[in-house]
Amino acid sequence: MIKFITAGESHGETLTGIIEGIPSNLYIDSNFINNELKRRQQGYGRSERMNIEKDEAIILSGVSNSLTTGSPISLMIKNKSHLANPPKITRPRPGHGDLAGALKYDQDNIRNILERASARETAMRVAIGSICKLLLKELDIYIYSHVIEIGGIKSGKTIYDGLDIKTIEKADNSPLRVVDKEAEQLMIDKINETKIKGDSLGGLIEVIAIHVPVGLGSFISWDRRLDSKIAAGIMSIPAIKGVEIGKRFEGAKMEGSNVHDEIAYSNGGFFRKTNNSGGIEGGMSNGENIIIRCAMKPIPTLNKPLESVDMETKEVKLAQIERSDVCAVPSCSIVAESMLAFVLANEISIKFGGDSINELKRNYFGYKEYLKSR
Repeated sequence: MIKFITAGESHGETLTGIIEGIPSNLYIDSNFINNELKRRQQGYGRSERMNIEKDEAIILSGVSNSLTTGSPISLMIKNKSHLANPPKITRPRPGHGDLAGALKYDQDNIRNILERASARETAMRVAIGSICKLLLKELDIYIYSHVIEIGGIKSGKTIYDGLDIKTIEKADNSPLRVVDKEAEQLMIDKINETKIKGDSLGGLIEVIAIHVPVGLGSFISWDRRLDSKIAAGIMSIPAIKGVEIGKRFEGAKMEGSNVHDEIAYSNGGFFRKTNNSGGIEGGMSNGENIIIRCAMKPIPTLNKPLESVDMETKEVKLAQIERSDVCAVPSCSIVAESMLAFVLANEISIKFGGDSINELKRNYFGYKEYLKSR
């Protein structure tokens, strides 16, 4: 199995991470990792911190001459906006983990909660997810994402409206990672209006994994189902409050005959005529593209804060104001790619094993040949 852990705080000296289970001799492209970190930092509506931080992953162990050794890989990202003695905070923000965290961990300084609960931690997840993407790339598996809604303004172009992967690949050309130019401008206008009001916006993201083989995950036990693992991984991202796999929320309103994907056979393989299931049936990948949609809530930190209660005085106060984004949906889409990459890489490892990348590829492509004979 592949597993990872991160450590560090939003304004601490560094973020650190360790990923274990990556096979040996996988080529690690540092430029690719750092470009993924750059993708996370971009997006219209981000705070001025993105002009301060120029994230770069420093690999400390587990890689020799750009090849993995099979040992745990440790990484570090330095925080340029490090605060040596940050001020104490006692006014929790509605919508954040401030109050619940302070009560749970018996803290009288909310700073000790928000520094770790901050989405800044996801920078390390993107670095780790980049390594998983490099592993998937060896198997011809790729992950894409784009933003399909911000502040109630919807893109008219989604995977279920006939959008192709080549167009989604161009999402990075948009400041909001939106491929619908008309909707993009309306979203930018909405962000500008919201910033003036001191408020924040959330939105919806669509994530697609292509060339995923049949049979990742299992129906055998509840904790082996691929859809549950994906949902857990995506839901672990700060501010994500909903996950949809395939066209399921819409499908819940329809009859089964209009929802389920008819099965066909051609050129030595089974396929689905449609992909409303989002590439997963019975807790297993079915060979179609995996399609995920996730909902990000508006960011809790507001420049025009809501009412709260001071934890020390118990008096009604306005919530704490921290430097924050107006909208971070484009950034979150990159984090979602990384979490999906981790889940798929782990499932690949579970099913095909292999201590080296060559052993893993032999097992994987042998399985692909076996499927052709069925």
